Amino acid sequence: MTEGAPFLRLSGVTKIYQPHSETPTPVLHGIDLDVRAGEALAVVGPSGCGKSTLLHLMAGLDTPTAGSVTCGGRDLSALGERERARFRNEELGFVFQLHHLLPQCNVLENVLVPSLVHPRRREAAARARRLLERVGLGGRLDHRPARLSGGECQRVAAVRALINAPRLLLADEPTGSLDRAHAESLCGLLAELQREEGFALVMVTHAEHLARRMGRVLTLRDGRLAED
Repeated sequence: MTEGAPFLRLSGVTKIYQPHSETPTPVLHGIDLDVRAGEALAVVGPSGCGKSTLLHLMAGLDTPTAGSVTCGGRDLSALGERERARFRNEELGFVFQLHHLLPQCNVLENVLVPSLVHPRRREAAARARRLLERVGLGGRLDHRPARLSGGECQRVAAVRALINAPRLLLADEPTGSLDRAHAESLCGLLAELQREEGFALVMVTHAEHLARRMGRVLTLRDGRLAED
């Protein structure tokens, strides 16, 4: 990656859905966005405005109809599916609205899942214990998700997303299933971990009071981004 270049760059990104030959549905229109290494930003906007689509494009989980998504100096659209999967595993972390923890696995096992195919997997167990201690779950390593609260499950999901020391963390409405107190707590924790670990963080949310915890806030409306 060129020195000084953004870690993530979206250039002229447009996304149009046209399922089963129906009328095309434009979602994003010519999005331009640079995200620097170590930056924290939030994308706000009403439900259904395309925030999740934008995040999926950033992660290489979807491809743009037009434009390009470059992450770590690589054009994600030019990579094959296996290459994109490897890139996500090694460079990205993802926190969803629902925690998606494996019910048959305990906390430590859930956190370690992404590390099973990672080049540095031997270091993962110590890192997992350290991060779980950091988020207040050091005494819950052997607990299964059914014994945890919703807020605790989301903290486990956040640690799982960070286990491979990603350079970019994408959070898709990570507090959407939590009450206000737990949402505030989780958002504050993500912001603290971002500062401590130095990864770039992009969080999409409809809650503007949570977005204010990030260093930069963008609004997605009518398929276009605007600086808040």
